[in-house]
Amino acid sequence: MYDISAIYEAKSVSDAVSLRVEHPDAVIIAGGSDVLIKIREGKLSGAELISIYKLDELRGVSMDDDGTIRILPLTSFSHITANPILREHMLVLCEAADKVGGPQIRNIGTIGGNISNGVTSADTASTLHAWDAEVELTGPDGVRRITLREYQVGAGRVDLRPGELLTAILIKKENYEGYFGHYIKYSMRSAMDIATLGCSVNVKLSADKTVFEDVRVAFGVAAPTAIRSHSAELAAKGKPVCEETFMACADAALNDVTPRTSWRATKEFRLQLVHELTLRALRESVRLAGGVL
Repeated sequence: MYDISAIYEAKSVSDAVSLRVEHPDAVIIAGGSDVLIKIREGKLSGAELISIYKLDELRGVSMDDDGTIRILPLTSFSHITANPILREHMLVLCEAADKVGGPQIRNIGTIGGNISNGVTSADTASTLHAWDAEVELTGPDGVRRITLREYQVGAGRVDLRPGELLTAILIKKENYEGYFGHYIKYSMRSAMDIATLGCSVNVKLSADKTVFEDVRVAFGVAAPTAIRSHSAELAAKGKPVCEETFMACADAALNDVTPRTSWRATKEFRLQLVHELTLRALRESVRLAGGVL
């Protein structure tokens, strides 16, 4: 059933890097919820695998001294949903993780795998884009940090250099403090289905809750990768919290998306979803932030 030519089990991050250098064509496997399906379908037949599943040093969520939230890539969706740090500061990410697949998938699947597949439908990817997330990559030349936008370079592709491994997802304090967000996943079924379209919105309101100090709008399945809609953000930033601003933000979002027609939905329907989900997610984010609708 599974055509695998070899599997290597990493004993540490440094060992995983060495294995990546020695076997440059090998595929990294953690939870295996995506990789094993691809092997069974014949898309990775004869693959070499490097398992990092037993590396507990890559599990968990913590806060650095400067307030940066550090999410390690082998943290399962279930643990993301339940983590007290994330529930206090980034509840919307917990909610997005809880929309991935069913309980079995959420128990085995990892947030690192979700963003490293480079698929536009990843629920946590669009949500992390709305938090200005960065990633930490460890390789034979040391550690480098890039934005999640730079990491996801195209459909199914990420910027991993030879020997590199994703070792952390980072959200700086200034990118979450004072922000409130909401994620909406539209899918054909309410469970066990990938998104037809996903929309994640974060807002930061003025002290009197009447002005948008900042707005971040991100989408999944609206382009080849998860994206931010800077047009939508500019249409609302600095503007009053009112229906006119909501509508201007949703209208502007259509300028940045390039959805396609698939068996799940037509391009035209996805454009309609972009507009409607932006409105709904923005309104709910304002409500969570204490604004008056």
